[in-house]
Amino acid sequence: MATAVTLTLDDARLALDTIEPELKRRALAAVIAVTDDHGELIALMRMDGAPYSSIAIAMNKAYTAARERKPTKEIGRAARDPHNGFDIAYFGDPRFLGWGGGVPVLLDGTVIGAVAVSGAPEIVDMELAALGAAAIVQGK
Repeated sequence: MATAVTLTLDDARLALDTIEPELKRRALAAVIAVTDDHGELIALMRMDGAPYSSIAIAMNKAYTAARERKPTKEIGRAARDPHNGFDIAYFGDPRFLGWGGGVPVLLDGTVIGAVAVSGAPEIVDMELAALGAAAIVQGK
């Protein structure tokens, strides 16, 4: 029988509690999503003033990062490559996207979930999602 480690609600709260104060410090509002290793939602936080469209985008960033086992920015970069690029719809799942800000959470080389941020500038989304993922790993 195979056993798998995946994120818990406590792990998700740790990511939210790490990212939210940093967004506030920067006077930004965003949506934070945390999923399990299959990309299924564990927790979602929409800060006051965050764009409504960022709700679905954050969930889809986390979903994509968990399912593809890589940061969403890498998927987007590959799709937009001028020589080898592809229509992201080729993944066969309309939830997949390639904007930066979704990262898998890796523990001993295994994806155990994902964290995503949407609503801030893309570079900030990426930085803070990575910060949340690192907080989870450090907590393990």
